[in-house]
Amino acid sequence: MSKFRKLLLLSWAVIPLAACGADDIASPGEGVVVPPPNNGGGNPPAPPPSPPPPTGGPAASCPTNTTDRGVLGNRRNCEISGTITGQRLVQNLAGVVYSLSGRVQVGTDCGPDPAAPLAGCETGQLSIDPGVVIFGSGGLDFLIVNRGSQLIAEGTPNSPIIFTSRSNIEGTATDDSIGQFGGIVLLGRAPIQACNQPNVPGGSVNCQSQVEGTTGFYGGATANDNSGRIRYVQVRYPGFEVSTGNELNGITLAGVGSGTMIDHVQVHNSSDDGIEWFGGTVNGRYIVITGADDDSLDTDFGYKGANQFVLVVQRTGGGDKVIEGDTSGNGNNTPRSFPKFANATFVNRRSNDVLNLRGGMDFALFNSVVTGQGNCLDVDDGSVTMQPAGAADDEEGPPIFRSTFFSCPTPFRDEADVTAAQIQAVFSGNNNVADGTSTLGNLFVNGPNESGVVATDPTSISSFFQNVGYIGAVRDSSDLWFVGWTCGLGFTTGSCTANPAA
Repeated sequence: MSKFRKLLLLSWAVIPLAACGADDIASPGEGVVVPPPNNGGGNPPAPPPSPPPPTGGPAASCPTNTTDRGVLGNRRNCEISGTITGQRLVQNLAGVVYSLSGRVQVGTDCGPDPAAPLAGCETGQLSIDPGVVIFGSGGLDFLIVNRGSQLIAEGTPNSPIIFTSRSNIEGTATDDSIGQFGGIVLLGRAPIQACNQPNVPGGSVNCQSQVEGTTGFYGGATANDNSGRIRYVQVRYPGFEVSTGNELNGITLAGVGSGTMIDHVQVHNSSDDGIEWFGGTVNGRYIVITGADDDSLDTDFGYKGANQFVLVVQRTGGGDKVIEGDTSGNGNNTPRSFPKFANATFVNRRSNDVLNLRGGMDFALFNSVVTGQGNCLDVDDGSVTMQPAGAADDEEGPPIFRSTFFSCPTPFRDEADVTAAQIQAVFSGNNNVADGTSTLGNLFVNGPNESGVVATDPTSISSFFQNVGYIGAVRDSSDLWFVGWTCGLGFTTGSCTANPAA
């Protein structure tokens, strides 16, 4: 991965911002889309009503299972540490903000096979109330959920759960700030491609690996594995480079199964990737990535999942690809990565590739808008990535594009391994536009050119997708699904630099 480690200005000058945090984010307007929960294993009960916001000063004491670290701003700092086993609830209490101390893990690793858990392992389930704010003071403060355990972090449209940095709580975070705490890591038992032992078939129960950025193992053969529910959650200023090429992302999803819910999630100003999938089968809806300093979305190690309503806005002075896709081993191992995206809007404001597909992966992009200052699409490793369907491995062949609108100076990167003409042959037709002119309003809202593209029913590629009849993540100015629970996007979403615990 190429890295852009500069702390440069994140400019939102094209859209107005109002300074507010988790307790005073404006409520959604008429166009808010709040889909029913669906985690692939039945609908969970609706979250309880949000408790009222704090009205006074710091709480007098901290709740059980936390450590009182004194007063920070106008809240009492209640520290969470160690290993969480059994049932643990983080409550939204008046005058309390929570902090992570080092590696906070939920459960211990129970191994790849749910029918044969590792001897002595302990499971845990960490639940977090709507409106809770949790911060880390540095890159080694992060939350990790081990195999067999769950994170139940369910905010609401008006009261999101916010993970952020101490600097943000102290009011010193700026639009340049990145990488101020370690982020969130989920480890599951779904199939992966990269096994840590030789002669183990990819996707088998014993195919497992150690996760990037920390110790912890992931992988197995349980495609519908359930690591919990993450809904209406912000992750601000995460990411940390443990060593060269070994980083914590904003959210790491490693071997996470389709029983897990990822729904209405924002990662802001990660110093590494916004979200990185290492294998697994988890799906997601309503995903927002803003200001990532490396790739906004990174898929690898046999990831097979579908994501719909995805909005990515990169910084003008930082960030790499919007999507970096790969399958390790140059496609010689299975399962072969096959990420699928629908109703995405990708805004790249730098002169580099927006999408990069390589290593023998498969890929599908339906009903989406891609705009950038360089190449819209770069496809590498033509001997495997562009092979005909059924030629090798276990999937479909060349990347699939339907009703996708490109607006870049150069639609396709021309290289010796895969030429622009080869990419164009795959892209042409199917309601795709290679040389469009962007008419996006307020940076990411469909204009007349985007709205004029005829949509394709995406359920043909994944039953997880909804057929909504338009392209892009934001249909028009009344489609306000991102209002109330995100920051930094205008439309009264508030400033990400504002102290969410004020």
